Amino acid sequence: MAEAIKTAWPSLVWDEWAATADTLHIWTQIVGKTRLALTPLQNHWWNVPLYVTARGLGTSAMPYGDDVLDIEFDFVAHELHLRLGSGQALAMKLRAQTVADFYKEYLGCLASLGVTVKIDPMPCELAHPIRFDLDTEHQSYDKEYVQRFWQVLVETEKVFRQFGTDFLGKVSPIHFFWGSFDLAVTRFSGRLAPPRPGADAIQREAYSHEVISAGFWPGNGGYGAAAFYCYAAPVPEGLAEAKIRPTAAGWDKTLGEFIFRYEDVRAEASPEASLLEFLASSYEAGANAAKWDREALERQ
Repeated sequence: MAEAIKTAWPSLVWDEWAATADTLHIWTQIVGKTRLALTPLQNHWWNVPLYVTARGLGTSAMPYGDDVLDIEFDFVAHELHLRLGSGQALAMKLRAQTVADFYKEYLGCLASLGVTVKIDPMPCELAHPIRFDLDTEHQSYDKEYVQRFWQVLVETEKVFRQFGTDFLGKVSPIHFFWGSFDLAVTRFSGRLAPPRPGADAIQREAYSHEVISAGFWPGNGGYGAAAFYCYAAPVPEGLAEAKIRPTAAGWDKTLGEFIFRYEDVRAEASPEASLLEFLASSYEAGANAAKWDREALERQ
């Protein structure tokens, strides 16, 4: 039995599963781009992420003609399920295979279900993207580490839900962004944000309003370690000097956000309580520095 099933906060050392994480990241982009193609735009791109499920990560129901389609990564049985509301369903085995082979098999499954979707074959937010149909480089799949990653997402979502109970303002769903490969939840002050210099269309939509966002990501993008984060956009003056809790968490000058490393969370007597303390104190630091109307936005 994998450690992820036995331990709520399993070890997730980046170097031990980086190849699998990189492969899985691209696979989630293929499924995520399907959701992007089949759903109408919501504010801040809320129509594109995936969601944590009881078995892995899924799209939720997406409209397709007179039917609905949902797609779910099952990290318990290690299968990708494609299901139509009308009853047809197919499953792909999740195993070590190239992105190109996964993409070909995936498109074949969609075609077998009678689903036609136009997907941009170029990955997003990667330093060296390779077209899905040409990517024979990424081909790793470690079942145990995939389960560990999913288990961390499950436990993280539980804490995020508890964190959200006292906030009355606009808040995002707790969702998994396949571009950056992270689980995130975002709070809004209700005020427009100034234009971001050099922002593309994606960033303009995502950061059209003032936000404080918290999340978890496994260490991709060059960071090299799993961590929880919290940032404010735009960054208010003095935020970097704010003191947050617990003591193991703090401001990362390079990233420009608060960081609480996953291994430090695991080392706490109560990882759940410590993570909740990090989320609350980093939000308070950002909201105070940005002069949010906390009396109106929070349950008193």
